[in-house]
Parts: sequence; structure tokens; C-alpha cells
Amino acid sequence: MNRTSEVRTEEDLSAFVTFTVANHCFGVPVSRVQDILTPDAIAGVPLGPVEVRGLINLRGRIVTVIDVRTRLALDAPPPAGPGKCVTVESEGEFYTLLVDGVGDVVRLDEREREPNPATLDPVWCDLAEGVFRTGDKLLVTLDVERLLNIRAKA
Repeated sequence: MNRTSEVRTEEDLSAFVTFTVANHCFGVPVSRVQDILTPDAIAGVPLGPVEVRGLINLRGRIVTVIDVRTRLALDAPPPAGPGKCVTVESEGEFYTLLVDGVGDVVRLDEREREPNPATLDPVWCDLAEGVFRTGDKLLVTLDVERLLNIRAKA
């Protein structure tokens, strides 16, 4: 039986929140996302790791802002405007991922996930779980824990 005629079950599907950074499409598991917002003001953190853009106040909670553009070693200038934030939780702490734009929540068949291509940037390989072909684009799925592991690089 070929892939197109196989029956998909709920267990085969995974949901991802998609976002863009420098015209690249990424996704994180929807189960890890707590909130999506536009930041009002980001307070800088002197002498912090370069990936830490700063801190925001999210409903009375201090949340660390991770600049995904910097974390992925993308040199392209950010777009005009504040960007968007995808807030995730890790070990009881909240972090927000600063991205260029937020897309849709997509449900993809895990059987169609491909391993990281050999030509994928080494920084991305360390952070990516795999890729999906979505129309004419590739969706790189990111591992939230590895994306947040900035302490070793500081």
C-alpha cells in the first residue's frame, strides 16, 4: 500500500504552531505553546547571553525573551515592527520566542516527517527535530528544550 492510500489516524497526526524568521518557516509542538502575543516593551538584560533579547511582563509574570533570529544564526535584518512572541514553558519557567510572524496551527502526519537534510545548517541541525514538506516550502520543526538551552553558549 502506498503512502497516499494509507489511512491516517489521530495518533499519526501532530499539531504545530508555525512561525517565520527571515522568510524561513518553523514549527513547535502546539502542546508546548502557552500564548502568542505582540510584545509591548522588552527590557534589556545587561551582560546577558546574546540570544536573550530581554524580559517582558506577561500578566504579572517575568518572562525571558529569546531572539530566535539570533539563536538560529540568521544574519538577515529583522522586519520593521515589534515582531511576535510565541510563549512556551520549560521546567516551570516561561520563555517567549521572538519571531518575525506567526502562522497557523497545522496538523501533520508524523509518517511524513523527514530527517534533517545533510545540507541543513549545523546550528539548525542541533535544534531541529526534522522537516515536513508543506506545499512549496519546508517546515523545520524545532525542539523547544534545545532551543532554550542557551546557558552553555553564554
